[in-house]
Amino acid sequence: MTLTLASAASLLSQHNLLREVVHGDVWQLDASGIDGADTPFEKLSYDTREIAPGTLLVCKGRFKPEFLDGTAEKGLAAYVAETDLSERTDRPGLIVNDARKALSLLAAEFYDHPERELTLVGITGTKGKTTTAYFTQAILNAYSGGRCALFSSVDNCLDGHAYAESDLTTPESFDALRMMREAVDNGMTYLVMEVSSQAYKVQRVYGFTFDVGAFLNITPDHISPIEHPTLEDYLYCKRQLIANCRKLVLGSGCKHINLLREDAAAHNVPVSEFSVFDNLEDHYDPEHLEDLPATCAWAVDCTHRAYHMRVDGVDLGEYTLDLDGDFNYRNALAAVAIAHAAGVPVDSEAMHAMEHTKVPGRMMQYYDEGANTVVIVDYAHNYDSVVKLLDYVDVRYGEENPGITLVTGSAGNKALDRREGIVQAAQDRIMRFVFTAEDTDTEPYEDICRDMANCITNDRVKSSTIIDRTKAIESAVEKARSDADRLDVVLIIGKGHERWIKDLNKHVPYEGDDCVVERLLR
Repeated sequence: MTLTLASAASLLSQHNLLREVVHGDVWQLDASGIDGADTPFEKLSYDTREIAPGTLLVCKGRFKPEFLDGTAEKGLAAYVAETDLSERTDRPGLIVNDARKALSLLAAEFYDHPERELTLVGITGTKGKTTTAYFTQAILNAYSGGRCALFSSVDNCLDGHAYAESDLTTPESFDALRMMREAVDNGMTYLVMEVSSQAYKVQRVYGFTFDVGAFLNITPDHISPIEHPTLEDYLYCKRQLIANCRKLVLGSGCKHINLLREDAAAHNVPVSEFSVFDNLEDHYDPEHLEDLPATCAWAVDCTHRAYHMRVDGVDLGEYTLDLDGDFNYRNALAAVAIAHAAGVPVDSEAMHAMEHTKVPGRMMQYYDEGANTVVIVDYAHNYDSVVKLLDYVDVRYGEENPGITLVTGSAGNKALDRREGIVQAAQDRIMRFVFTAEDTDTEPYEDICRDMANCITNDRVKSSTIIDRTKAIESAVEKARSDADRLDVVLIIGKGHERWIKDLNKHVPYEGDDCVVERLLR
């Protein structure tokens, strides 16, 4: 579908976003009478560095008027902005109330609405989004013959099998729709995507309707001056997924669940809830399993290495995952429930595809039996996820009374509550902290590490700071391996398999936590 100045003005007007069209001294409500108003744009962009002949530029975010200088010579055809920029360019301007919403609508039109050709699955929650997304994609891929795309905080996949590292949990709307078009052209029929709170905060998914939405859980996170000022705002943004989906899969243990149910009822969205029990006998009489929730799972035995699952009242039997951790069985049950809501029959063999699915950067375990050392690389990055990781270590290795070292940093310039949260979650359960670089915009790594060290209140736990992340991992692993008389567990969290560290708002190449460990243990 072609996008022109006239059709763009009409579209934005239909959605009550257009204030006026400006061209020189002429202000009007549509593009009539403007030369070239019916000429198709050759390109849509939100980056002045990418302007080519025939470009419609959307000026969003922290756009400075001087960015328009010289763009006419590069081929700027028109612009979209929240203020009149005619002092900087003689090109027509579409003045709107919200440039981010406008970008999403215009991108959908420019790429001929690829979102309408896909079964869209959106997954939100404080933790578990990525793993659940990978599990869901595995099931849908198995069911559809490899026709499921993926947008995640780790990787994007547009052809069902090739993965490329992503920059954002949820892509900018323009990038999402561009990739959706590529996925459709590649023959994809499903798309599973993580939907962050920021995606709704800054309108990255404006205009999207998810065929299946999943709300896994909610705990405090992303609270900072540049993210969400309060937990209420964080939850409110996440709740928007419910208003924008056709079916909802909901974690029954979710905080504020009554509010989420009310959201669903207000928007006439049918809800399927799922529950996971560590010990079934503590909740239900084994002789009356007919009283169980329709969708639930429970540990088979005390080792928690397998879980029994049932979905929509149908018994699916035991599931065993290659990805360790009790919390991942909750993610697995969510994935099965999501896939069923997306149309996969509960008795389909495809439901077992996730059993052998691994997620980059999640629960990657390495063993050095000669040195009696276990190293785990994981993306845990807040209080709750660190608690879950340490719970796993306690269940698997607690009887051996291991010495535990936690290599961690925290995000700079945002999510300030994570720093104290990580320390509080770990300080009474580990032997040593090694604070190091993670990701930051402008805040110095040293300041972040000092903040975390100052949160320690247990004088029995040791701590050190090694800013160079590679050297921090090397030091922690080498120290653990030097003590073969006891089991040592080194937990390296926050970066997973990412091949960069964000410094001064730029991605700086980095070997990767997993690669550092593999090299050391080789």
